[in-house]
Amino acid sequence: MFRSLSAALVLALASPTPAPEPPAGATGVVEDLVLPVEDIIGEVESMDGTESETKQGRQVTLAVTSDVLFALDKWRLTAKARQRLEQVAAKVDAESAGGVVRIEGHTDDQGTDAYNLTLSRRRAQAVQQAVRGLITVPGVTFQATGYGESRPKLPNLVQGKPVAANRAKNRRVEIVFTAKR
Repeated sequence: MFRSLSAALVLALASPTPAPEPPAGATGVVEDLVLPVEDIIGEVESMDGTESETKQGRQVTLAVTSDVLFALDKWRLTAKARQRLEQVAAKVDAESAGGVVRIEGHTDDQGTDAYNLTLSRRRAQAVQQAVRGLITVPGVTFQATGYGESRPKLPNLVQGKPVAANRAKNRRVEIVFTAKR
């Protein structure tokens, strides 16, 4: 039984399917389709949505929402934030190849551009100061930058209306490093 099924499968796969015949009198130009190829970037998000991890090549980005790290409009870390940053630092220690660890602060679109830029910079500096003593990988240097609302993760407004969940994810600090492999 298996021999006849195998033979039928081989014959079906081996015989080429003829190309369809164009309609009589049909003419046209054949053009190549050229489409951009984009990297697929996988993101893993915590069940409560307060932390995510993305990898693009060897670059790893760990994002923690500011609502977990700071009180509203503040840049001093909460006690709970320090516990979360210990976990982040342990991950960087385990996976980092060394080099520059970038700490990037982001805000949502509420408030002025100048205010958001200052707030995001101060928050990035606060996280940098906290993880500097926790990350023990040799040869690591730190770079803290605030981007304000200029790099939202998700649109703050959808169809002209604010989306609270998107704004919450845009208020974040990202720790970016190069992985060993």
